[in-house]
Amino acid sequence: MALAFDEYGRPFIILKEQDQKTRLRGIEAQKANISAGKAVARILRTSLGPKGMDKILQSPDGDVTITNDGATILEQMDVDNQIAKLMVELSRSQDYEIGDGTTGVVVMAGALLEQAERLLERGIHPIRVAEGYEMASRIAVEHLEHISQKFDFGTTNIEPLVQTCMTTLSSKIVNRCKRHLAEISVKAVLSVADLERKDVNLDMIKVEGKVGGKLEDTELIYGITVDKDMSHPQMPKQIEDAKIAILTCPFEPPKPKTKHKVDIDTVEKFQTLRLQEQKYFDDMVQKCKDVGATLVICQWGFDDEANHLLMHRNLPAVRWVGGVELELIAIATGGRIVPRFQELTPEKLGKAGLVREKSFGTTKDKMLYIEHCANSRAVTIFIRGGNKMMIEETKRSIHDALCVARNLIRNNSIVYGGGSAEISCSIAVEAGADKYPGVEQYAIRAFADALDSVPMALAENSGLQPIETLSAVKSQQIKENYPHYGIDCNDVGTNDMRQQDVFETLIGKQQQILLATQVVKMILKIDDVISPSDY
Repeated sequence: MALAFDEYGRPFIILKEQDQKTRLRGIEAQKANISAGKAVARILRTSLGPKGMDKILQSPDGDVTITNDGATILEQMDVDNQIAKLMVELSRSQDYEIGDGTTGVVVMAGALLEQAERLLERGIHPIRVAEGYEMASRIAVEHLEHISQKFDFGTTNIEPLVQTCMTTLSSKIVNRCKRHLAEISVKAVLSVADLERKDVNLDMIKVEGKVGGKLEDTELIYGITVDKDMSHPQMPKQIEDAKIAILTCPFEPPKPKTKHKVDIDTVEKFQTLRLQEQKYFDDMVQKCKDVGATLVICQWGFDDEANHLLMHRNLPAVRWVGGVELELIAIATGGRIVPRFQELTPEKLGKAGLVREKSFGTTKDKMLYIEHCANSRAVTIFIRGGNKMMIEETKRSIHDALCVARNLIRNNSIVYGGGSAEISCSIAVEAGADKYPGVEQYAIRAFADALDSVPMALAENSGLQPIETLSAVKSQQIKENYPHYGIDCNDVGTNDMRQQDVFETLIGKQQQILLATQVVKMILKIDDVISPSDY
């Protein structure tokens, strides 16, 4: 840090503890920031597209994650640099807002930074670069609107939705049975969607996984699964037309809140106490029977005596069910959660067509399926797979697919994938650059070059010659004025993404461009980094 001197020549300190801080200013700071952003983008670049590679991340406590999802890779990477953290935030916001395209948005931001570095070296002021990027992103977003297409789908015609979900899933590990998983995701979203309001509550879709079986065994259950079994092994394993009492009170005699001590000095007194307890249990079980319940789901446990009595009275019960699951069961069966036995009434019972216990493989794992509910607004996607990492990754992939289906229900415009939208935007931005006089025009052209980085990465990951492939597709688009030509990643033999059925959501693409531009503008505006030094 520079020292300052007063008029008598004595040095005085401006920053507190300034010898312990490091400071980068001016163009140095910008270069350092840009290289940090580029480094993050470089990591994700190889995992873009259907032939993208996966990353393996080990957390400090030894958990291993294998994933292809941009947001997850960055979340787990534990970055230290301030600017790299911005990139993590960027992919996270894409994940929250859209759910898909988390890798693409970081690659895009990295390319914009790379182009900005060249402009800064030519001596163009960072603010002018940022403004040029802003203008260019506006052109690109409008152009996306222009080339997008709407398509109609209904509860009967779900093919367009399935195709779009398949595009999302094709870049994940699960792409060998993407058709099956895409259909499951779409059916799940449609069964909880409110098509009038164009709204989907994804909390109603529970994604559960269990190791074992194979990916193809993944199923959609119109109801809820609970990872518990009946409290007594001899209770019936299948109940039809179940009336379910959902309780949050413990099945045991009430204990006084204050400290208490009971002196028992004769056998008779002990007998009375035991009988009293037993009568209390009897009343509880009887209350449940009187209301007409045929299954009790309880948030707390019950002691063995209650269990025994329930067994004798033919009242199957499940204990220790979590609060979130209770809520979902209540929503699905149309029941009410009852906090006290005194409040049990027939109206508060939930109804389900079938409650069955299913065991898996040779292990003693059992699960309860609650199906054919009164209100089938809550569904469960139940994933099977060879190992835990596979199931975790499938959960993330399904989450992406669910988000895509939800976005399509909200806004049914699509653009074509395979880099075709980016190439088309790049051509439009390049053409629009001439209308702007001044230095910004350089930045707008740079933005057009940066847009090409996504199709370039796709071609690179698919083992094609990146520059040749990209220029061939670009000239084809310009020659025929047809914006749906993209990179043929899967070697189908045609560049027309319409024939390949590769779709992406319009709002997802627009969000990518807007978010990437915002972050890059923010990074370009930083010209001074003061940080505590490392010793």
